[in-house]
Amino acid sequence: MTLRDLLESTARRAVHYLETLDDRGVAPTAQALHNLSRLHESFPEHPTDPTEVLALLDEVGSPATVASAGGRFFGFVIGGAVPASLAANWLAAAWDQNGGLIATSPIGAALESVAMAWLLDVLHLPPESGVGFVTCATAANFTALAAARHSVLQQVGWDVESQGLFGAPPITVIVGDEVHVSILKALTLLGLGRDRVIRVPVDDQGRMRADALPAMSGPTIVCIQAGNVNSGAFDPATEIIAKAHASGAWVHVDGAFGLWAAAAPDRAYLTAGYADADSWGTDGHKWLNTPYDCGLVICRDAAALKAAMAASAASSAYLVQTENREPYQYTPDFSRRARGVEVWAALRSLGRSGVADLVERTCRHAARFAEGLTAAGYLVLNEVVINQVMVTFGDAETTHAIIADLQAEGTCWASGSVWHGHSVMRISVSSWATTESDVERSLEAILRVAARYTDGV
Repeated sequence: MTLRDLLESTARRAVHYLETLDDRGVAPTAQALHNLSRLHESFPEHPTDPTEVLALLDEVGSPATVASAGGRFFGFVIGGAVPASLAANWLAAAWDQNGGLIATSPIGAALESVAMAWLLDVLHLPPESGVGFVTCATAANFTALAAARHSVLQQVGWDVESQGLFGAPPITVIVGDEVHVSILKALTLLGLGRDRVIRVPVDDQGRMRADALPAMSGPTIVCIQAGNVNSGAFDPATEIIAKAHASGAWVHVDGAFGLWAAAAPDRAYLTAGYADADSWGTDGHKWLNTPYDCGLVICRDAAALKAAMAASAASSAYLVQTENREPYQYTPDFSRRARGVEVWAALRSLGRSGVADLVERTCRHAARFAEGLTAAGYLVLNEVVINQVMVTFGDAETTHAIIADLQAEGTCWASGSVWHGHSVMRISVSSWATTESDVERSLEAILRVAARYTDGV
């Protein structure tokens, strides 16, 4: 079989997988998971025909996937992949570009430059900002906080990149009580410590209380949220940023998915004031619906981002560089895939109105879930301002049982969480592929499963 035959066969398998998602359960069956044992074999002594390799991968692997590419996956915050971005991912894989340098991928660097300008435009962020294309929001938060660390220490005469943190002036980090674990992980990796943070109380929706901010002085970083991962709530950015900047603090926004509300005219009010921050972290693979993996770090001070990610001139002398934007200078990675290709393709295919519609449509779907669950007598614990819904079915044991049965039943997949002491089912509508029919079919399944345990229906 030729390379053409192999790739065309693979494309047929991929298309068949996507076209049959609606006919299967969202979670893999017990048999599909059992069949994974076929993959556990001794390392082959001799080469295997690539067609056999792909056949095994498809026959064993495809049934064992979670159908998050379809329209009825509502766990975590996982989007699908819009068609143009998926196709661009395939083409980019064939290109096999190293996206770190212009010299190794002129097209990758060019598309990053175009895509970053479009991103700043659609998210209404400062056009002079620096942008890095990273793996995920955790990496974006890490990179942005490295830039923040650079900036606040530079203000007091300390070069953290050359001198490290030994003997450095202490940095105060302020977060809300509902801070996401990705921020804490980033602080851990940066040597700032996840337990050294000052936690600010939040309201019943998880919004940081601006009136409870501590006095700030010296090197300080304040982390706020655009879109709480459970409730979808937004911190009061205008007031917090004004107080922080008055003391010279750096403000970072964890906007893994919520930052995209800025792209939808009817939701943009939620992001009022956020453009005045100093850095932002978000994902492409959440609400923009690019394939995995794709995160985005944005810094108002592009020079601070570049300085935090810089390599010494001596150790990087062999790298062929230009005076233009070299992609690796804005991320922790040197060699990496050219994920800007997929961001460009998603934005180019959707356009401004398409991005707005994607955000607004999924928010309407979430509101419909909340409406149907409330009408059936179940308690929705959050104000459904974007695409997140939290519902409790009574005590923890009952809620956990309903979630487990729903996942096993297969019509849709929602995850669990704990919100202010209550065990909840958490529904996140994040995919372009979700239709009104998907929502009604899934809502019916949730109510049917819940009725086995409660009198809510």
